[in-house]
Amino acid sequence: MPMPRPGLKDVARRAGVGISSVSRVLSGHPDVSAGMRDRVMAAVTEIGYRPDIFARGLRGGPTMSVGLVIGDISNPLLSEISLGAEGALRRAGYSLLFVNSMNDPALEAQNILLFRDRHVDGLLLSLSAEDDADVLAALQTIEAPLVLIDRELDDPGDLLRPSAVLCDHRGGMRAAISHLLDLGHRRIGCILGGHARFARMRRRGVEEAYAERGLPAGYSIVQGPLDADHGQAATSRLLDMRERPTALVAGGNQLLKGCLRELRLRGVSIGTDLSLVSCDETDLTEMLDPSIAVVRRDTHELGRAAAELLLRRIQDPDEGPVTSVLPTVFVPRPSCGPVREAAGT
Repeated sequence: MPMPRPGLKDVARRAGVGISSVSRVLSGHPDVSAGMRDRVMAAVTEIGYRPDIFARGLRGGPTMSVGLVIGDISNPLLSEISLGAEGALRRAGYSLLFVNSMNDPALEAQNILLFRDRHVDGLLLSLSAEDDADVLAALQTIEAPLVLIDRELDDPGDLLRPSAVLCDHRGGMRAAISHLLDLGHRRIGCILGGHARFARMRRRGVEEAYAERGLPAGYSIVQGPLDADHGQAATSRLLDMRERPTALVAGGNQLLKGCLRELRLRGVSIGTDLSLVSCDETDLTEMLDPSIAVVRRDTHELGRAAAELLLRRIQDPDEGPVTSVLPTVFVPRPSCGPVREAAGT
């Protein structure tokens, strides 16, 4: 015969507090001492208490769950964001539920509605589409607080009022291009993927680096899907130019895979024949020989900061939208060398 499911009375008994105190802790009430929260959460863990999420949602109470919408869970950067968010939420007594939209805006809209129907207490959004009409319409039906992860909605309107945690992609890209210009490069090919905020900001960083030095726009930007196939096709297109770039920048780890594939097929020596920079650190960038210079951001911190911001909105529904910006850092490595004009002819 199965054991009865632990309830609030069991948590209160184990923690040595009243049921009302347990309810205040589990609902995320701001007027709870750290000691009380620790005692209750320790009791929850010890007895294996799990709230009846569906029933609590129907009653209009907190479900102690947060939804995370991401475009592609196979991307290791999004996995790191998820881990950062989950750790912060778990410490606060919340469960993280995530859905993978496979970079499909239609599925993204469906997943948002799914979380609405599950009565999650808040939503974290790393959307593949910032301007899709169905996605924006689905978000308009959400009453729970929203936090965007490195995204900006296209005209969100007065109802949504989302908070956001962003990364300074423009500053990081500007630093990377400036480094290449210092090495004598003037023809720089940039491979960008997607049309979300990060792509727009990286493009702006390229433009600003040239403008700051009063240089003509000697860069070439190829935009397309955020995947390895585009990375390879764009690299091929850039290398086939009559005056081909002496340096390439891959604006994402998926794009880098395709770029490296094409460089290997052509027998191009990185760091000597051609300089190379990538956006975002992965095992690939560190372990290749030569190692690849990167524009680095802390994706784990990005997820943690987004979760902490959402918890604030959950605990204080009257708090207005907040936007914070996390830094990016350019890390120079041997994949970048002085310009060799022979590579550009």
